[in-house]
Amino acid sequence: MANFFPRWTNLLPLKIAVCVIFVVLGLTAAFSYYATPKAQRVGYQPDQPIAYDHDLHANQLGIDCRYCHSSVDKSPSAGIPTANTCWNCHQHVAKGSDKLAPLRAAMGVDKDHAVIEGAVKKPIEWVRITKAPDYVYFDHSAHVNRGVSCKSCHGDVNHMEKVYHAKDLSMAFCLDCHRAPEKHLRPLEEVYNLDYDVLTYLEGKDELKKQIGFEKGDSAEKAQEKLGNLLKTNWDIHPKDSCFTCHR
Repeated sequence: MANFFPRWTNLLPLKIAVCVIFVVLGLTAAFSYYATPKAQRVGYQPDQPIAYDHDLHANQLGIDCRYCHSSVDKSPSAGIPTANTCWNCHQHVAKGSDKLAPLRAAMGVDKDHAVIEGAVKKPIEWVRITKAPDYVYFDHSAHVNRGVSCKSCHGDVNHMEKVYHAKDLSMAFCLDCHRAPEKHLRPLEEVYNLDYDVLTYLEGKDELKKQIGFEKGDSAEKAQEKLGNLLKTNWDIHPKDSCFTCHR
């Protein structure tokens, strides 16, 4: 019987099988890597031009997050402080400190805070730590104005001497919150209280406890869920979990 196909085609099924195996292995490796904390930048802790201590400023001194991140409740971006914001305090505090040399360069002054004639002011080049991919849209104001605290995404920033990337901020991370927002909602006056504790908040609020169905012995997790459900109802929160919510 005549051969209808050239002899090289005898190995074609084997070649196709090998290619499929390599493609599957490659995709598996890629997905495995991008699901790891390393790929999500968890633990990323770069040096900053000024060693800004969040524990000192936010925790010990009690400076509100919005003093430095002034646009967090007004726009998609939280914003970073300008040199003028830092200068408001540090023209009086820690004058002459070597650690603040980049701030003085940004203000065009010397160690004695005398203006340097002809100085070219150099903006402080802060190193960005938390960054969503370009194809992801995240609006800070939409979240903090509906009871989601900075801590939910950024961790215990107020106790970080040197800030690091604390949460993986993966798609699964976002979807978990969108599907059960009650676990993260808190009263608006507590959004910037990074040491917020729901049981402490409920102390002495008997009417609120009755309203949410709080029972003696409820854990913090259970109390949070009950209070969160009330806030979700009051604010008519129905987070979307479709692709188009964040991918625009």
